Amino acid sequence: MAVRSHMAPEPAIMTRDEFDAYCGSLKAATHVVQWGNASVWKIGGKIFAICSGWDAKGEERGGDRISFKCSDMTYALLTEEEDILPAPYLARAKWVQLQTANAMADEDIRGYIDHAYRIVAGKLTRAQRAELEI
Repeated sequence: MAVRSHMAPEPAIMTRDEFDAYCGSLKAATHVVQWGNASVWKIGGKIFAICSGWDAKGEERGGDRISFKCSDMTYALLTEEEDILPAPYLARAKWVQLQTANAMADEDIRGYIDHAYRIVAGKLTRAQRAELEI
């Protein structure tokens, strides 16, 4: 008989390929690689999520870090968590960056990416949303 652990499972590590695949599954999302090999995802030309090698100071350090747009409340809550910091260059616009692979489980990352997508899509004009069919 297997022994069950009472500890929560370790969060899965979302790879850049998995990040790109998930973001690419969102309707009308577009992808560009810019700013020193950052994987940048947009809706209607507006960024909602980034995977880059930037550290909290905005310096290239290797290792992928995921950043996404948040609501004001989510930003306040997430920046209190260990290994989640205001995103370099984007913090004033309420973006966070996951500093380690253990910062958040993949399922939660997908949920926050969905929320970021909805926030940014909601700021598009009615005409832009109609054109994108969102």
